[in-house]
Amino acid sequence: MHDVVVVGAGPCGTAAARACAEQGLSTLCIEEHGTIGHPVQCAGLLSTAAFQVCRVSRRVILATMKGAIVYDSAGIPLTIDAGEPKAHVVDRGMLDREMADAAARAGVEFLLKTAVCGLSGDAVLTRGASGRKEIPFRLLVAADGVRSPIARMRGFPRPRMVLAALQAEVPFQGDQDMVGIFPDASPDFFGWVIPAGKERARVGLAGCSDVKERFDRFLGEHGGSCLDLVSGAIPMGPAERTYGHRTLLVGDAAGLVKPTSGGGIYTGVRSALHAAAVVAECCEQGSFRDRDLAAYERRWKEDFGRELEIGWHLLRIRQQMTTEEMDAVLAALRDPEITEIIVRQGDMDRPAALARRLVSNPRVIRAAGILVRSGIRTILK
Repeated sequence: MHDVVVVGAGPCGTAAARACAEQGLSTLCIEEHGTIGHPVQCAGLLSTAAFQVCRVSRRVILATMKGAIVYDSAGIPLTIDAGEPKAHVVDRGMLDREMADAAARAGVEFLLKTAVCGLSGDAVLTRGASGRKEIPFRLLVAADGVRSPIARMRGFPRPRMVLAALQAEVPFQGDQDMVGIFPDASPDFFGWVIPAGKERARVGLAGCSDVKERFDRFLGEHGGSCLDLVSGAIPMGPAERTYGHRTLLVGDAAGLVKPTSGGGIYTGVRSALHAAAVVAECCEQGSFRDRDLAAYERRWKEDFGRELEIGWHLLRIRQQMTTEEMDAVLAALRDPEITEIIVRQGDMDRPAALARRLVSNPRVIRAAGILVRSGIRTILK
């Protein structure tokens, strides 16, 4: 019997597995694909803090970003230039493989090209390259993504919303160290152009509806010549419960994605580390009741739960805004004093403090009546 079985060998799964193995636990990581890091379903833009928490080498970095340019519906830019590294664009396949390699060196056993097809008490039922198996565990960590079969089998509630996303890699000659953000490209989220080094960029968007049509139009405006195409889903809003029945949900499986950006590496890996700490405590005490596992949810909520909740409300407000209201907000943010506030206090991973500062500014509030009607000030207290 393994102390812990981790399902999913993405960054969250390998981070959890490595942390468990480093604490002396017998750890198995199961991955449905035959190659770790493939297929890629991620924009690959990591804040510097997210990059650090992954504990990988700088070899995975393709480009470094120092800020962003946000364009309104008329193409008028709002430039946020921090003048220093704020994020890295990474080779996600290489990053995943480095994290898995580190986990293996820590003592994690991997079972590739194997899918979990069922649960039987405290055992996972698998089928794959090595045939059918029944693998018992003391605790199970589900790092199996937004559609999490483990969450479904255990009857966990699902994230509040799931966005569809499409992204292409295209030839690119623009700014090589600034991310382009295009709210009008997808009115219920946004579109992006992320330079990826070697005169290439990742062009994509996410949304609730008409995603393919929006993407085709957006891609035509930003290169058109597709060198690589990926699709994916982005969960928004944490699941109401992320533990129970000897199981912990981490990362996308739990809906622990930043609603303001769609990024899930920082929160996902941090949730994985909290899960590993609770797994180790439970194994040491030999107690695996739900009330023991509840410590996991308390930990991630204390860490970044408030950020996700505020981000969820900001996303819902954004989805109600008209193009005119969004343009008005961006015009207000182009005020040099406000732009300087964004540069000084902006944080990709923890945007709540900046949001509080901005919505207290009369010029920003006047720019979009929806902010007043939404009661956002009460939410941000």
